[in-house]
Amino acid sequence: MSKETIKLKPEFEKAVFELGFSEFTEIQEKCIPLIQQGIDLIGQSKTGSGKTAAFGFPSLEKITPGQGIQLLVLVPTRELCVQVAKEFRKFTKYRKTYVTEIYGGVAIEPQFRHLEKSDAVVGTPGRLLDHLSRRTIDLSRVKILILDEADKMFEMGFVDDVERIISLVPKDSQKLLFSATMSADIQDIAKKHMKEPVKIKMPIYVDKTKLIQNYYDVDRRDKLSLLVHILKKTKQGLSIVFCSTRKFVDIVDKNLRMQGIKSQALHGGITQAKRKQVIDLFHSGRLEVLVASDVAARGLDIKNVGLIINYDIPKTSKEYVHRIGRTARAGEEGEVISLLSSEDYDNFRRVLEDRSLLIKKLESPNFKRIRFVNTGQKRQFRGNFRRGRR
Repeated sequence: MSKETIKLKPEFEKAVFELGFSEFTEIQEKCIPLIQQGIDLIGQSKTGSGKTAAFGFPSLEKITPGQGIQLLVLVPTRELCVQVAKEFRKFTKYRKTYVTEIYGGVAIEPQFRHLEKSDAVVGTPGRLLDHLSRRTIDLSRVKILILDEADKMFEMGFVDDVERIISLVPKDSQKLLFSATMSADIQDIAKKHMKEPVKIKMPIYVDKTKLIQNYYDVDRRDKLSLLVHILKKTKQGLSIVFCSTRKFVDIVDKNLRMQGIKSQALHGGITQAKRKQVIDLFHSGRLEVLVASDVAARGLDIKNVGLIINYDIPKTSKEYVHRIGRTARAGEEGEVISLLSSEDYDNFRRVLEDRSLLIKKLESPNFKRIRFVNTGQKRQFRGNFRRGRR
């Protein structure tokens, strides 16, 4: 849809123009007018559909700067918190709105000062409850409450936290819920707290006609060697390698860097400052490979990711689809390569239960075998170690 069809306030129209929006995505086209009308809404969409702008522009329009916290966005992870707040600041460039992100893993005291001036807050449930217990945040003026990636929040065990937070915002506030899937918990939240919500369900944004999905069946001792071979041969631009545990994210990252590949690890165990540095490097293209866990990568919106490699196979087709949703976006081509060894077979069978996934087996190429170094121990082995705990 042409952006002229949806009318935003002039200062937001100016931001839309400057951000280079030539047209709105389907979810933006459907959600923005409904949110502008004050309707409660449930949006079911995958990563990459443009949902941050879909709820961001019409919600931020309703804020009157300087009159307290009027918009609250709950997100599951620190990375998504930072990302949404960053987008909100771009959207409000010409409507000076004070946006604050609050999440754990960093000092809480600086957040006190920011919250005193805030018009909009993006936060994770745990840290938000911390502020509520300290009485350093006032939700009495919230006009709009948004739950972003609600399915992930509930998977991470935040159901009760979210319930408590909802109970503390004004009952007549507009409520928006965005999720990739619709679990029983999400439906329960909607029934309890939303007023006749309109449901907007979007198709998967990944264009499967532009997405090549392959897998190699490889001895576990040769996984790293094949991974290095693929990364050194690929011309796909930025690459993300997914591992199942924090421990293996670190080990694979260090082994890649030992082979001269510009990579960095991203998981929940590294400091927030380091996480931000890694994401900024990857966004800017100064980093070739991101080695990530599923939780740490949740919500990351990084353009030009040409290759996804599953070093470990996810346990469900839903997790697989979420991983591959980071490539073949917005009309671009992309590739997914999964590395299977015997311990991955059960997970792979579960992934293939989604009959829409067309994953082709490839014959293993000739590749140089390299030594796999388990950085947690003194001895060195060519083969892989057993995976660590989650």
